[in-house]
This record gives sequence, structure tokens and C-alpha cells, in this order.
Amino acid sequence: MKRLLSALAASVAVAAPAVAQTPPAPAYGQPISMEAAQTLIERGVEAARARGFRMAFAIVEPNGELVAFARMDDTQYGSIRVAQRKAWSAARYRLATLTMEERTLAGRTVTLANDDSLPIAGGVPILVDGRIVGALGVSGAASLEDHEIAQAALAAR
Repeated sequence: MKRLLSALAASVAVAAPAVAQTPPAPAYGQPISMEAAQTLIERGVEAARARGFRMAFAIVEPNGELVAFARMDDTQYGSIRVAQRKAWSAARYRLATLTMEERTLAGRTVTLANDDSLPIAGGVPILVDGRIVGALGVSGAASLEDHEIAQAALAAR
């Protein structure tokens, strides 16, 4: 019996995939202020205009609730909800939606069964002093371009 258990334990140890250590997600901080949220949106609009995009921008608190929103003239109406869902997902999961999208495309399709997440690039957590104070969601172009505009808005801080 001991040999059987030893053999079984050895085969499980060999067959078990290596699990990469994931660094802990940043903690939540004091929610972003309306003034700071509006400033980020203004920077996002400026970056979008420079590239000829028409986009929607949503800023949420760490719990995913909306703080500020703007839709540039003639932006598709579908981008309103998408920007808000991207921000919500990034805040609630403490993760850029670009990472969610990459993981989904790499085969982690279980994310698609979760109604609470939107694994499409363009949502990024907003960090202050290493803490998540909210998230920015951008929609209106291709998802990677949405992500680039979100990053540009945050980099201008």
C-alpha cells in the first residue's frame, strides 16, 4: 500500500503543472475625486483628438461606480456602455482589461463565462501611491488603440 501511495504521489508531482507566482494586486485607496477624474478625461480627449479618434471615457471609483463620463461628438453610442464596463472591470478586478483580453486569447476562456468582466483592452486601474483609486475605461477605436489612449491619459498626470 505504501508503494502504491508513493507511486501515486510521485506521478501527481510530475503531472502537476508549475504554478507561476502572481504578485499580489494593489490595495484599494481613497476613491478618485471628480476633479481628478475630469482632468483625466480631458487628457484622454486631447490624446484621442490628436489621433483622429472619437471616443467615450468613463472614470469609476474602486467599487466600479461611475465618477465622471464623457462622449466625444459623433462617437458611436455602443461605446458608452463599453467604456463604463471596461472601467468597472479594471477597478473590480484590479487589472488592466488588456491583460484580461490577452489571457482570454491565450486560452483562458473561462473569463468569458463571467458576466462581471469585459476582457477587451481599454480599461486600466488608476493608481496613486501604489493604491487603486479608480479606473479609466476608453472605447471608440480598436481595443489596443483604446488601451493606448487610456495609457496616454494616465501618463500625462
